[in-house]
Amino acid sequence: MQELKTAPQRLSRYRTEPYARISLIIQRAPVSFQITAEQLLRDAQERQESQFRAPRQRVEDFEELHEYRGRKREEFEKRIRQTRGNIKEWLQYANWEASQNEFPRSRSVFERALDVDSRSVKLWLSYTEMELKSRNVQHARNLFDRAVTLLPRVDQLWYKYVYLEELLQNVPGARQVFERWVQWEPDDKAWQAYIKMEVRYQEYDRASAIHERWVAVRPEPRVWVKWGKFEEERGNLAKGREVFQQALEFFGDEEEQIEKAQAVFNAFAKMETRLKEYERARVVYKFALSRLPRSKSSALYAAYTKFEKQHGTRSTLESTVLGKRRIQYEEEISHDGRNYDVWFDYARLEEGALADLREEGATSEEGEQTINRVREVYERAVAQVPPGNEKRFWRRYVFLWLDYALFEEIETKDYERARQIYQTAIKLVPHKIFTFAKLWLLFARFEVRRLDLATARKILGASIGMCPKEALFKGYIQLELDLREFDRVRTIYEKYIEWDPTNSSAWIKFAELESQLEDFPRTRGIFELGISQPSLSMPELLWKAYIDFETEEGEREKARSLYERLIKLSGHVKVWISYALFECEAIPAPRAEREDESDDDEEGEVKMVEGDAELARQVFKRGYEDLRSKGLKSERVAVLEVWKSFEEKHGTPTDIAKVQEMFPIVSLKRVYDPESDTHVEDWVMVFKDDERESNPTSFKFLQMAHAWKTKGKKALPILGGGAGGKADGEGGKEREKREVTNVTKGKGRGKGKSRDDGDDEGSDVASSHGGDDSDG
Repeated sequence: MQELKTAPQRLSRYRTEPYARISLIIQRAPVSFQITAEQLLRDAQERQESQFRAPRQRVEDFEELHEYRGRKREEFEKRIRQTRGNIKEWLQYANWEASQNEFPRSRSVFERALDVDSRSVKLWLSYTEMELKSRNVQHARNLFDRAVTLLPRVDQLWYKYVYLEELLQNVPGARQVFERWVQWEPDDKAWQAYIKMEVRYQEYDRASAIHERWVAVRPEPRVWVKWGKFEEERGNLAKGREVFQQALEFFGDEEEQIEKAQAVFNAFAKMETRLKEYERARVVYKFALSRLPRSKSSALYAAYTKFEKQHGTRSTLESTVLGKRRIQYEEEISHDGRNYDVWFDYARLEEGALADLREEGATSEEGEQTINRVREVYERAVAQVPPGNEKRFWRRYVFLWLDYALFEEIETKDYERARQIYQTAIKLVPHKIFTFAKLWLLFARFEVRRLDLATARKILGASIGMCPKEALFKGYIQLELDLREFDRVRTIYEKYIEWDPTNSSAWIKFAELESQLEDFPRTRGIFELGISQPSLSMPELLWKAYIDFETEEGEREKARSLYERLIKLSGHVKVWISYALFECEAIPAPRAEREDESDDDEEGEVKMVEGDAELARQVFKRGYEDLRSKGLKSERVAVLEVWKSFEEKHGTPTDIAKVQEMFPIVSLKRVYDPESDTHVEDWVMVFKDDERESNPTSFKFLQMAHAWKTKGKKALPILGGGAGGKADGEGGKEREKREVTNVTKGKGRGKGKSRDDGDDEGSDVASSHGGDDSDG
């Protein structure tokens, strides 16, 4: 603590010394103790003074009460003199007087506040609320009257005023307030509130008159619609029709006005529909649609279509829905006959029409006509063969054939026609250039549904023989698996692997099949054949699957031999790490032992065999030496990281220290960069065992420089002197580990700050925590 107290004097001394200032900047060693943000917050909270609270006072007699009120009034008066425009102070003063039952004084304060700001809505509301709480209703009425006279555009004051009158059951008074309000032509909510009040008291004629006045003020379509619905709800249908007719006369026959009044036409037609006057509704719809273009009447046309679907005949439905859309699709097809998206929509339209007819219970003749229309659309669509033999042109086209075949199979139940469609599509596609697996598979599945398995197998066999494809093999295998024909599945897998022996997933799936069938010798044989292939796509997946299989079977020796073979082939760092972790992990017991114990053990728990930490340690050593012989530094660091984690879990402190000593020292090296024509710094890793064997003299120099660096840190007196050196010694290893990790991940690697001073190329040894040597 004494050193911390004298630190400011030393800092001021270093500010006057230019050379010492560099040392001050370079000193990065922490003090002997660290202060966290949590400690700072806790100290600030503990040292914070308690908030002042006014003492509670007890009033014993009227003299003390009078003195207390006088003192509070003086305080309030002083505050409002200082902040006269602050309405909050006035409200506190007035509410305090009201709490003392000094209502004349409270009114006086409120009136003084109104003199300051008479347009404050909050002030008026608080004033009226005080009067209502004290049951001074007449005062509150007078205040509301003054408020709405002064602020007629504030709806909240009007709502409060009306609510007060209606709460007092003074309906004529509330009506007068509404009349005063609507003279200002407020927004729609005010009119609706007026109408709702009249409806609550069953004054429907008055409400209708208010609607008429509302329409006169705002002749908009939504206001007319609300008036018409109101007349319908009250049961005055003649008046409702009259309202809508007046609206149509008001908007006229011009296109712009009719477009604006679409909501009125729609509401008028829906009202006639609810009254079961379907002809009237149809006339209204047709009148509006005949005077509007299609682009501006989509919503109205949709409502008309829905109306015809619900209440029209088949002829009207056909003319409104299908006819219009057929014309639209025909126009688009005439411009581009190979726009297959339009053909899809067209066919879907006709199929929807067929479904609607069947739901309505149409006759067989009408159903046949609709089916022929659907077939005609599909025939015209499939006749548009794509130009050229590029697959991208055929992708959408093939789906037309598939939809056509599914329609014949599902909707019409014409299975022979569906079979012909599949056969025609297969003949049409140029399979020598490209093919579509979905077409073959759907054809085969169709034959399976028709219980013709021989034909289905022939189709898939022909597809594999004509144009083999991975999706075809997978589909054929899945079909035979569903049928539980495992011998056929094996045959197909053999053909699959013969066609593409480099496919690792095929080997894995084949081996998994044999494993599920519990034919373990065949499984191992398949894996051996797979890994013996000269070229494989992603061979690591196949090796991993093989090792996992042997591990699950409890064959540790076989799995170990696989790791040894894989190391000879690749020697990758991940293989070494996986091999070492495998040796220390527990695996299930061999299957023979498990089957013997399963009869005695009813719980079914799998017996596990523990690993050997010593063998894992030996594998780590072998892997480290192998990577060292290859000169792979980053991979060696990765092995050391996993090795250290392993020792922390299974080893002793001595083992952990040995691994820690094997970590490299991070250093900076100055190199010449020809691109920028400058000397730059780059991070490098120096392993002790490498330097000890290759350059014993330089390694000894490196160790001495590193020790000198650490000693120099301890000797610096700035900000705690020796305490910083001690902390640096304690945290040096952890910083070294972080720096090594950053370098291996590419964070510390790269060009450092460029030096333009023309220094010679060389090597500057840095401390393990990344500092440079400029402070020496």
